Amino acid sequence: QVGAGTDWAEISGSNAVLVVKTNGTLWSWGANFNGQLGQNSIAHRSSPVQIGASTDWVNTFFYGATSTAIKTTGTLWMWGDNYWGQLGQNSKISTSSPVQVGSLNTWSKLSTGNSTLAIKTDGTLWGWGRNAGGNLGLNDVVNRSSPVQVGAATDWSAVTFNGGIRATVINPA
Repeated sequence: QVGAGTDWAEISGSNAVLVVKTNGTLWSWGANFNGQLGQNSIAHRSSPVQIGASTDWVNTFFYGATSTAIKTTGTLWMWGDNYWGQLGQNSKISTSSPVQVGSLNTWSKLSTGNSTLAIKTDGTLWGWGRNAGGNLGLNDVVNRSSPVQVGAATDWSAVTFNGGIRATVINPA
């Protein structure tokens, strides 16, 4: 058991871990080579450490060296490695603290790796980051450093990356 707490609600991770507690706080621990723990440093952590003081985190996703989380307000936050522009900041600058992606508050689900795919509350699918082999679904192989809508469908319901290269999205139509 990690600590004595019984209030863990949402977890994601591998060599580093992101967890949301039932009180909406965000916690991390593990490897931190690229700042993926969101602690404004690259120090590794062997026990849970709270990220900031916010109590409105609801969803997390961690892959490799990139971390993402959505707040109850629907805003999307990312941090860690940004080699391919996967943090959606219109740059390739990595960051060790959570940074909001744009100003929208309509994000609902996401998955990240070297690329990021996210679904908004209106059911639209958005992609950015590495686009090797066309894995963003944009009919090209151009990397993107900010969100771009994938097609015109509005009924996407789930998304996941397999190894950061292949994406699976569910469109019930």
